[in-house]
Amino acid sequence: MSRTQLPFAACILSVSLLATACSSGFDKGSGQENSGKQEIRVLIATSGPAETAAVKQAAAGWAKKTGNSVTVDLAQNMDQQLGQAFAGSNPPDVFYTSGDQFSTYAQRGALFAYGDKLDDRADFSPALTRAFTYNDKLYCAPKDQSTLGLAVNTTLWKKAGLTEADYPKTWEELEATAKKLTKGGVTGLSFNPDYNEIGAFFRQSGSWLTNADQTRMTATDDANVKALTFVKKLLKEGVLKYPKDLGAGWGGEAFGKGKAAMSIEGNWLAGAMAKDYPDTAYKVLPLPEGPAGKGTMAFTNCWGIAAKSKHHAAAVTLVEHLTGDASQLKFAKTVGVMPSKKTLLDEYKSQNPQAAAWADGAAYAQLPVTASGMRQVMAEFNTSLAQLADSDPKKLLSDLQTNGESVLGGNGR
Repeated sequence: MSRTQLPFAACILSVSLLATACSSGFDKGSGQENSGKQEIRVLIATSGPAETAAVKQAAAGWAKKTGNSVTVDLAQNMDQQLGQAFAGSNPPDVFYTSGDQFSTYAQRGALFAYGDKLDDRADFSPALTRAFTYNDKLYCAPKDQSTLGLAVNTTLWKKAGLTEADYPKTWEELEATAKKLTKGGVTGLSFNPDYNEIGAFFRQSGSWLTNADQTRMTATDDANVKALTFVKKLLKEGVLKYPKDLGAGWGGEAFGKGKAAMSIEGNWLAGAMAKDYPDTAYKVLPLPEGPAGKGTMAFTNCWGIAAKSKHHAAAVTLVEHLTGDASQLKFAKTVGVMPSKKTLLDEYKSQNPQAAAWADGAAYAQLPVTASGMRQVMAEFNTSLAQLADSDPKKLLSDLQTNGESVLGGNGR
């Protein structure tokens, strides 16, 4: 799935419209079931033709099986379109819901809490269900997941005189191999200046930016400072460069073009490599461990159902079909995402052995900050991370701590 952040302006509009909807009684009561044939409207933010076709095909299969009808529409700006639909009390029945918007939607009464009614609820990865739980209710089913791994260009690896025995397993080994690979116009390592990538180092160092339930900021923990200081060290040594400094739009492009010998990317990389850089040989490894051990990031969306939908029962059966074992494995094959069910990961790995590192990471992955109101705070942190090489890591984390506390409240650690 795409991990691209939507513009904050759209977020403001969405929240504003939701607030208007709530003030006019939007959150009072839920839609009433229609009898007879159900006509379900689905809204998705697609990553491309493959995802669009996969969702439409799966939805058509459900329609044929149930005798209902379903229409799948593509959003140009999901936040804005959902906000307008909620304000007009005519939202789509089923829609993609991102982790960083979920809590806002749930808080405003826009979502129907159906997750605990699912027969296969226990099959989903616990970290993913926690991401879509609000006031102890699972609101929506995670549709898929992605994690981060270390992609290695095996051709450049061999040219540098390295073997499989040199695959980095620690921070120190990552730094050492990045130095050996940085030569002849190639940078050893590249990834986006984004906390969604750099966040893996926080986990490996033994901390995270908030406490577990996202009610308190922990950005200034010593472990986080140590992690960000290590990333800055790689930048100052020139063995890590951000994609823009290599003339690339993202880490996968820098890696695919051979401008970087290693990159930290998610399993969406596989599709991009197959499509745009089919001649680049590579292998995906687990991210190197830090002082506290393993750590990676996980990304997901869920299938939201509108509280105002008049087709709750039918919508739930559609979601059950879309998140069923057969559908998830097909999405994994055609779209490149991983199943959101822990019960399917072994089968996914057997079908995609090259993705084993990504799949194994699901067991210890950290989700991004998703607390309501934190989107702008994290966007500002990303802006500061782009200047990390010339900044004080402790100051960047202190600023994040202060900005986060203005949203979450409390007195820090």
